[in-house]
Amino acid sequence: MTTIESSPGLAAPATPEPAKPWFVYLVRAANGSLYCGISDDPVRRFAKHQSGKGARFFLSSPAVALVYTEACRDKGEALRQERLIKKLRKKAKEVLVGGYSSGA
Repeated sequence: MTTIESSPGLAAPATPEPAKPWFVYLVRAANGSLYCGISDDPVRRFAKHQSGKGARFFLSSPAVALVYTEACRDKGEALRQERLIKKLRKKAKEVLVGGYSSGA
């Protein structure tokens, strides 16, 4: 039987850090339309949208409010959720926004 001792110069295997949360979010433009995107910091991303940097969508109508955020386990899940939300009709997106703002 062979025993393997750890060498003092070798580091122990690192414990994987939990994945950084990602978010899918909706921003209302001045013309009432809704923009859907993902970010690891939706508040910072919304500030970018307001400053005119971040999405050409807001060139015609400025971003006025971050109206919905949903935490996702990782970037892949956020992308999948974004794709689903983008397929919704505006009325269904408004239901999401309404449920979010009323605390549901």
